[in-house]
Amino acid sequence: YLEGDTKGSLELQLKLLPLVDALFCEVNPIPVKKALNLMGFDAGSLRLPLTEMEPTNVARLAGVMEALGLLKR
Repeated sequence: YLEGDTKGSLELQLKLLPLVDALFCEVNPIPVKKALNLMGFDAGSLRLPLTEMEPTNVARLAGVMEALGLLKR
């Protein structure tokens, strides 16, 4: 965008929108930590009052990340 490529920046924004939506499906930092753990980074565990993500939301997040090539197979 800063280089004047508004079309390219819009395409990138639209491509990443499902990831943004998945990262905000539950209270942060829960999805962010889960995403990092799925990528193989040790983001640690959650502290109370935070709880683990719902399995359906984990599946959604993992699916989006896999579609974007963010997860190792």
